[in-house]
Amino acid sequence: MPVPRGSSLDPDRTRAAVLRTAEGILYSRGLDGVGIAELCAEAGISKETLYRHFGSKDGLVRAVLEARSDRVTRWLARAAADAGDEPAAQLAAVFDALGGWFNEPGFRGCAIVNAATQHHTTPASTIATRHLGRHLELLTTIAARAGAADPAALGRQLLLLLEGAIVVADHHDGPGAADDARDAALALLNHATRRRDGHSGGGRRG
Repeated sequence: MPVPRGSSLDPDRTRAAVLRTAEGILYSRGLDGVGIAELCAEAGISKETLYRHFGSKDGLVRAVLEARSDRVTRWLARAAADAGDEPAAQLAAVFDALGGWFNEPGFRGCAIVNAATQHHTTPASTIATRHLGRHLELLTTIAARAGAADPAALGRQLLLLLEGAIVVADHHDGPGAADDARDAALALLNHATRRRDGHSGGGRRG
């Protein structure tokens, strides 16, 4: 929501409003698709106000990406927690949440990874590394709770499925990226926990 010039909004509310406006524009058009003047016009603020709150366009980009990473991390963690205590149900819930996101109008993939792909420099690259690490932590935790023999390895495999589903959903017209990734993730989880119990791996015994 634009911030009217000369409004009496407090600094925190002004900053939050600018972040919301900038996030929508940067997500739909990319980091290089809009300049400072247009960002300020869309947000209804002066350049002086933007510089006072964020220092530069890079500062604004950093704030937008960090805020989005925080929000996405909380969203997926909450989806897992709301699914109950069963690790498989938690894992399925993460991918089901992604599926709902993929179907939203204006979905354009992961804003943070998109930004890092455009600019392989800070702040985008460092925020993307941290963002993927937060996903990895959630998935590794689920793997550990399930009793996987190597939770770290399984977490990395699940991260590949999660990020791959986002890319496929963004760039391929075929439906079901989240469902396919969920099914593969659950198969990996089942295989990892069965191997721990000695029920798979190796040949059959007569």
